[in-house]
Amino acid sequence: MPNFTGNTRPDPTLFEPAAFAKWIDTSEAPLLLLRSFLKEGIENLKQRFLTGTSAAELLPLHAWLVDQILVQACRLHTKKCPERVALVAVGGYGRGTLHPYSDIDILLLLTEETDSILQNSIGHFISFLWDTGLEMGHSVRTVAECQQAARDDLSFITSLMEARLLFGPELLFKNLQTAIAPEQIWNSRQFFLAKQAEQITRHHKYHDTAYNLEPNLKEGPGGLRDIQMIQWVSKRYFNTWSFDSLLQHDFLTVSERKELLESQSFLWQLRYGLHTLTGRREDRLLFDHQIALAKQLGYHDQGPHLAVEQLMKDYYRTAENTGRLNEMLLQLLEERILLVDAKVHVRPINERFQARNGFLEVINPSVFKHTPSALLEVFLLLQQHPEIKGVRASTIRLIREHRHLIDDNFRADSFNRALFMEIMRQSRGITRELRRMNKYGILGAYLPVFGKIVGQMQYDMFHAYTVDEHTLFLIHNLRRFALPKYAQELPLCSEIFQRISKPELLYLAGLFHDIAKGRGGDHSKLGAKDALRFCLYHGLSRDDSRLVAWLVAHHLLMSMTAQRRDINDPKVIQRFAREVGDERRLNHLYLLTAADIRATNPNLWNSWKDALLNKLYTATQQALRQGLEYPVDKKEHIRDIQNEARQALLKDGWTEQKLDILWSQIDADYFLRHTPNEIRWHIKALAQKEPHDGAPRILVRIHNQEPGTMEVFIYARAHALIFTVTTRTMAQLDLDVLDARIITTGHGFVLESFVVREAATIRAEADLEFRLQEIQEVLTQRLTQPDRAPPYRPGFIPRKLKLFKFPTTITFTKDRRNQCTVMELTTNNWPGLLSRVCRALASCQVRLVNAKITTLGTQVVDVFFICNQQDKPLTPEQQQQLKEAIYTYLER
Repeated sequence: MPNFTGNTRPDPTLFEPAAFAKWIDTSEAPLLLLRSFLKEGIENLKQRFLTGTSAAELLPLHAWLVDQILVQACRLHTKKCPERVALVAVGGYGRGTLHPYSDIDILLLLTEETDSILQNSIGHFISFLWDTGLEMGHSVRTVAECQQAARDDLSFITSLMEARLLFGPELLFKNLQTAIAPEQIWNSRQFFLAKQAEQITRHHKYHDTAYNLEPNLKEGPGGLRDIQMIQWVSKRYFNTWSFDSLLQHDFLTVSERKELLESQSFLWQLRYGLHTLTGRREDRLLFDHQIALAKQLGYHDQGPHLAVEQLMKDYYRTAENTGRLNEMLLQLLEERILLVDAKVHVRPINERFQARNGFLEVINPSVFKHTPSALLEVFLLLQQHPEIKGVRASTIRLIREHRHLIDDNFRADSFNRALFMEIMRQSRGITRELRRMNKYGILGAYLPVFGKIVGQMQYDMFHAYTVDEHTLFLIHNLRRFALPKYAQELPLCSEIFQRISKPELLYLAGLFHDIAKGRGGDHSKLGAKDALRFCLYHGLSRDDSRLVAWLVAHHLLMSMTAQRRDINDPKVIQRFAREVGDERRLNHLYLLTAADIRATNPNLWNSWKDALLNKLYTATQQALRQGLEYPVDKKEHIRDIQNEARQALLKDGWTEQKLDILWSQIDADYFLRHTPNEIRWHIKALAQKEPHDGAPRILVRIHNQEPGTMEVFIYARAHALIFTVTTRTMAQLDLDVLDARIITTGHGFVLESFVVREAATIRAEADLEFRLQEIQEVLTQRLTQPDRAPPYRPGFIPRKLKLFKFPTTITFTKDRRNQCTVMELTTNNWPGLLSRVCRALASCQVRLVNAKITTLGTQVVDVFFICNQQDKPLTPEQQQQLKEAIYTYLER
């Protein structure tokens, strides 16, 4: 007789199976009845979830509900051949847990090849299932066919290992289990190696980190697949994947079992919520869903901590812990499965540690208990012995079990403090071991303030990493400056780093620079207090401690000055130099700033930011060496630039007379805002005879040899719409403006200088010449007759831009020295934004002198140096009029 042997949990509140079967037998429309029961059952489970029932409780109920539908459908359609086919749940469904929109995979297992009766029965059964509303994945095979397919396909053998008999002959199902056993195919060694390679490939797909901004709950590192990986390999080796059974095999500890179950339950909760929220199978925790999911799961904003940030922090911490357990447990399995017969080579390191086959381990399990300082010594030894490949799994387990020993007494021990500083002073392995300390939970235990930022994200598109990942990435960048093989990457940084006598001070500043994020208040000032306290506590001199604290307090100063101030103005340089104070601080701040920007977002650093910081550093260094009591005179500074440019142009064949004529036509501020190299390039356009048709002269070149970033110089007749049309055209050409400088000459011409970057994909080198020509030709065409330029039509707005909306703020300050108004605009980074602002400026008859464009993910902070038609700062009335105009144009 056919049997129903599904082992999912029954729920009589959904329906009673025996009565349900009777209704099906007596119904004239069993399809409608099954469809109705399925729909009602799914809605019932959904409402339970929304009212607080956990996913861990609902997943087996959902599988049981589907079991009933399948079993009754199979029973109806196999009455003529009940002993010849078994209905088997496979894959995730076979595990007896089912999310609302997960795959429902079944195997129709046959005793023999199909005949017409069996074929018709199966065909009608599958059609019937689709008509019920179930989206099925199915295969039809004999035992022999299953064995052959499983031998050739890792995914198929994995899904069969999870098989669960729903209906049909038990003997047939047992024959399948025998046919796919490790003794027949895929022994535990082969299976482990294949699954290990599969996991490495899967992790690579997600950049080998659990800290993706839009993580995949199922496939990403630290996701559900990593837990299943442990179960699959354990099943092949121990013939069980029950965590309780793995306890009995002495493979799991009680605490590890608890952590795995908690991680699994949390990830299930997120995934079930995503399915419920989206109404479809969705495993990606996209920005689109993060806020709604946080609300659905009961998170609330708490002071500076947004609900969505709390949700994501819990996720990242869970994923990181899952990843740690996955790594450790798979290493233990590797030792049991692959290395059980391997020759053991043990090399003593000291009285507490030894290297076993290239991995560090404790000499006896009580080392950490009797010598807690060994919890830090582990990482120092790994730095001092680069030939050691890592930490043995059994020792990782002991580290995890003894983390609690790092308490106030441990941190107060001068020997432990010295050990930590020794780790920070090593010439190699600093980044690697700090990452390992973070991974094993040691860094957060030793530095509780660091522990608070582990997994902390900021809900925006600017910060691509969690605060702890960003911090360790910053230290990684600092370390690269020290290594000769990376000297060509950022030559000035590498050169300056060689002059740093105590690199550990830089690393400590990096470690503390964002450590107060999320506390509320100014994180720079709060972090500086933490840094000063830590440094003094760890025996650093007062001078060194103050340097670290100053760097933390001012770690944003240099980037803010470079990107939001006119660093061509000697007064700006003088103010910055006074705030920095001396060259020692300047060197450290420059390195910290470059490393910080590069660690914030992989798309944030470019040759333009490199050039800005380089220019600010060089000018400040000169000011400090000259002496702050002897500030650079503006006129003298302009003369120096003119003379340097003149000497270069004379070598190019220009005469003094021609240069005098050109110089007389250009406002002095032009020389203040451009380098001698730029002036030399611009002269190509300035020296050409003005054509009768009034066509502009336009030059385009690659900026600092970085494909994708370009310089554009425009020499054209002055026109009210010239800048508006220029920025509109650049937007239509998919160019983002990074910097803009505008000079109006005394004889009715404008000089516009831009640094732009490709908004889309950076083009191949072979296409660059064509691209430069395209930009030049389109700008020439549009600027020849600005009045006839086509209007800007906003293109496609990326999904992420729509999600992150920031309030628009506009502030005005007066730059008395330069007799202009500084307008700072903070708003969303909409396509064509700069063009809209320029239209507002033109409508109010406001002249743009200079612009500094800063993009922070989906937000921009742009600074415009502007004046009225009388070349004076804007009056309060003009400021209000301009503000209203900008709001109007941004809303269009």
